[in-house]
Amino acid sequence: MLALLRRRPALVPLVLAADGVADLLARAIKSVVDVERPAVRYAEPKALVPVPHDHSFPSGHAATSFACGTVLALAFPRLAVPLYVLAVAIGFSRVYVGVHYPLDVLGGALLGLVVGLLVARLGVRLGRSGARP
Repeated sequence: MLALLRRRPALVPLVLAADGVADLLARAIKSVVDVERPAVRYAEPKALVPVPHDHSFPSGHAATSFACGTVLALAFPRLAVPLYVLAVAIGFSRVYVGVHYPLDVLGGALLGLVVGLLVARLGVRLGRSGARP
């Protein structure tokens, strides 16, 4: 919505690509890294949301929010702080509701940052956006 509101529709495919790539990579890593979710490993406290059935590391929510946030922050530098605050809040919420460990979120955030930077750089090279490399 931000890209459309700011009349930068060429950013939409980049944000969607960042989201998709970060999600796919997070799922691939989860299939290899066998970390049980906190709610599976510990009886208490109970998770506040339904517990996903896949592994815990890395957080896919953190990966996708940081990937999308990075693409948008590069395109709209004045909005970088609120975009990253939103991404951090999304990551924190996954720990708060009991489905991730803090390191899962940190791993997802780092994955998302890398994906976002690479997608933005690719977008600049393809001439699709005014995002900075």
